[in-house]
Amino acid sequence: MPRPAVLFVCLGNICRSPLAEAAFRQEAARRGLDVEVDSAGTGSWHVGHPPDRRAQAVALRRGIDISGYRGRQVTPDDFRRFTHIVALDRANLADLKALRPADATAELLLLLDVVEGRQGKSVADPYLGEDADFDVTWADAVAGAKGLADRIEGKG
Repeated sequence: MPRPAVLFVCLGNICRSPLAEAAFRQEAARRGLDVEVDSAGTGSWHVGHPPDRRAQAVALRRGIDISGYRGRQVTPDDFRRFTHIVALDRANLADLKALRPADATAELLLLLDVVEGRQGKSVADPYLGEDADFDVTWADAVAGAKGLADRIEGKG
């Protein structure tokens, strides 16, 4: 079995997907999982930009510095490089399905599909909201990170 590699995807790669990446990195480290982790966006607006300052703040309050993350856009190669491509909402999942090349090997899923009772639900986009909305996104990211780690370990 190949080494697990997980790509978290939202629209711009400056709010939800960097937080999901950070939460999953933390969970994987806690469990000792050997896994590659990254994040990207389906859109190109924020390529090269750091995460939103509010996303950075919510991660830093949990002891995680994401200021060095940089936005990037999903590429066709990602569908072969990663074992799991995890969308943060249904719209981006649909976009990923449309972008998926014929020779793709990655499993596509929604982050909350691995959270009991949340299957099919989207992580709310906090970008146009208040600081507190980023805490809600963080909580969803943590729940998803735990569920995805269980799935990768064969427990979920």
